[in-house]
Amino acid sequence: MSLLESTRPTVTAESPDWLALKAVVTSFRALQQRDGTLAEGADAALAARLIDEVRGSVRALAPAFPHDAAYLAALDEDLAAWAASGFAVPDFRASLAAFNPQRDRTDGLRHLVVFPMTTQNGSPDRLLEALLVDVIWPDFIDALERDAYSNPLFVPIRFVDFTGGYDTDSAVLFPETVAMKELIPFTWGAILQDREAARFRRVVAAAAEITKLDLPEDAQRLLQDQQLAERAFVLWDLIHDRTHMRGDLPFDPFMIKQRMPFFLYSLEELRCDLTAFREAVRLVRAEDTDDETRDHARLAQYTILFDRIFRFPLTGSRVRNYDGLGGQLLFAWLHQHHVLHWTDTSLAIDWEQLPHTVVALSDAINDLYWASIDRPKTAHWLAAYDLVRSTLTPNPASRWARGLPDEILSGAPKGFTDAVLDDEFPLSMFYEALGKKLRPTIESTKGITGATA
Repeated sequence: MSLLESTRPTVTAESPDWLALKAVVTSFRALQQRDGTLAEGADAALAARLIDEVRGSVRALAPAFPHDAAYLAALDEDLAAWAASGFAVPDFRASLAAFNPQRDRTDGLRHLVVFPMTTQNGSPDRLLEALLVDVIWPDFIDALERDAYSNPLFVPIRFVDFTGGYDTDSAVLFPETVAMKELIPFTWGAILQDREAARFRRVVAAAAEITKLDLPEDAQRLLQDQQLAERAFVLWDLIHDRTHMRGDLPFDPFMIKQRMPFFLYSLEELRCDLTAFREAVRLVRAEDTDDETRDHARLAQYTILFDRIFRFPLTGSRVRNYDGLGGQLLFAWLHQHHVLHWTDTSLAIDWEQLPHTVVALSDAINDLYWASIDRPKTAHWLAAYDLVRSTLTPNPASRWARGLPDEILSGAPKGFTDAVLDDEFPLSMFYEALGKKLRPTIESTKGITGATA
């Protein structure tokens, strides 16, 4: 540590300058409406004074963040320009372009982040937000990213403190959520691993108790150790995130800016998770894997399995819930391949057969993707539906399950998508019963962090 680093002020959740910034941002948010402009009847003079206070607080905090100096200077200019515009629709492209946390992924490095933005799974409104976050980048992850799983955009972070938009279920900080009038190239994506790990620990502990699942010793370690769980999630997300653009893909798996049946998104997210699972299995078995990496790779398999089969299916509404559907599919696949058992009102898992069976589902999805480039788009959609339907029972009212009529099959893709029910694959009786007991625990994780778990 250099002399400069040792004398640098440390900003914490209790630091007066941070608390001042948090308070003034919260006051300003109350004046905004959905698009980020001032609400009708809001006091413009008060808004201007509050933004001046925001700028003052950021300047007071800036010496603690020399690595973000260019961003904080650009932020000051964007805030000033926004106020000068009379608080028109915010445009923070300049400061977003100057914020580059991916360039220094030092474990424990702290960032101050201030933007008008939406928060995924949080607030859909472009309100001003302020966050203090730390980078999570242990040595074994650095080695994996450098040598095997290159992902220069991935930034795993941990909450220190935040404003109201993150007192929600949001666990990501993505540049595309920042208010801007024109898109710019995105060079990073941050995932709040402490929130992911904390809610995993709470939900899985409750699910295991409810279902009488006898957890292996390694899984119990995850539930007892927040930092261990965070690092397992970092390994999972490192591989998941890079997988979206790797493999034999149907050109672009998300068909960006194109509407398509939600089960396609289910398969894509599940494909990435199962790729992370199979790579974790490979790391455990490889002779040249070091002990620390092997341990975390073993633990990552439990995080993927349990988050997918317990939390995902019962989180959120049943309206095109693609993450929920992916969890349902994994659970049913394991059950139908006699790896997961629900007998005498107790859940049991054949841990020895689990890796092979999960990888088999991964293979099935990969085979679907491999064949896709030889198929018309809607034919790929039909094949994807058949893959899901081969394991999950569709809604009895499903037009897709009965067979789409010729006027849809010969028409535009929009007709295919419109024919999909909001809950095309309803929850099974098992999940309906489990949900009554587990949903209160899931809902209790709103706003959770590693420090509050």
